[in-house]
Amino acid sequence: MAEPGTHEFDVVASEDIHIGRVVGLRVDDVVMPGGKVGRREIVEHLGAVAIVAIDDDEQVTLISQYRHPIGRRLLELPAGLLDVAGEDPMVTARRELREEAGLTAERWDTLADVAASTGFTDEVVRVYLARELTVVDREIAAGDEEADIVLTRMPLAEAVRRVLAGELINGATVSGVLAAHAVLTGAAKPRPADAPWRDRPTAFAKRKHGG
Repeated sequence: MAEPGTHEFDVVASEDIHIGRVVGLRVDDVVMPGGKVGRREIVEHLGAVAIVAIDDDEQVTLISQYRHPIGRRLLELPAGLLDVAGEDPMVTARRELREEAGLTAERWDTLADVAASTGFTDEVVRVYLARELTVVDREIAAGDEEADIVLTRMPLAEAVRRVLAGELINGATVSGVLAAHAVLTGAAKPRPADAPWRDRPTAFAKRKHGG
């Protein structure tokens, strides 16, 4: 048996179980240390972006949105899928901030790349910090699910308190709020907006868009 940390987890077979609009489910047969083959279920995802929009008073904009798997409305960051073929994530982020929050931003940085649950899905969300904000008209179609969104502004410190109280539970929101607090208090520096994104999901995008 190879030394720990050196084994190559080769895929010897793969089966598609479901290919949907937003995700795909496949099962891979993977060679384990010692030669046995294990089956691993993987949910493929397009990937997404989320935005921590901070105004001059250090207020953050959150949205209240119904999340069917959880069964209730959650307070989250404005966010959106990377569902346009070939689109730069920053372009997606700018559009989602305008559509969901009615904001544009002149200053952008990368805060965090958040893997949703690496045990079963390749979903990763890039979280941006947006500053120097301008209020604009929101652009949500009347029949869209997002027409039910309610905007909430609160001090970033209050958002941090709600994270630690278990009141904000969305993964990208938790990570983004805490990372933004670290940046604004001087404890850390953000990455450039165009920082390399090593773990951006690609498998499902290739299914949907080719390439």
